Amino acid sequence: MKIRYLHTMVRVKDLGKTMEFFSLLGLEETRRIENENGRFTLVFMAPPGQPECPVELTYNWDGDEGLPSDSRHFGHLAYRVENIYAVCQTLMDAGVTINRPPRDGHMAFVRSPDNVSIEILQEGDHLPPAEPWVSLPNVGHW
Repeated sequence: MKIRYLHTMVRVKDLGKTMEFFSLLGLEETRRIENENGRFTLVFMAPPGQPECPVELTYNWDGDEGLPSDSRHFGHLAYRVENIYAVCQTLMDAGVTINRPPRDGHMAFVRSPDNVSIEILQEGDHLPPAEPWVSLPNVGHW
């Protein structure tokens, strides 16, 4: 099974200050996504010459009053896989709860035994919708 590390996501209260902090460590902005509908900004920052190892800074435009006290600053680890359905089936067969099933053939979320949120993304194009994934509901949170 081929797997590729993608990024670590952290929620931020003040995007500018957080970017300044990571810049002091030598990280540079490599990509930015502004999502009007979701009302958030994603900024990916990585060490020079290592764009494949970013930290994703997630800034919610309407604020996140729980930050930093409620541990929501850490979001998830993300991995890209060759076949999201096969990976999710392997996890489910091992007793892992699929918190957000890959109904879209592209993205799923699970939690580690230590409750760390893990995002699993399909490599390349989305797979065609398939059962049982299409019919499975979300479970818990991720």
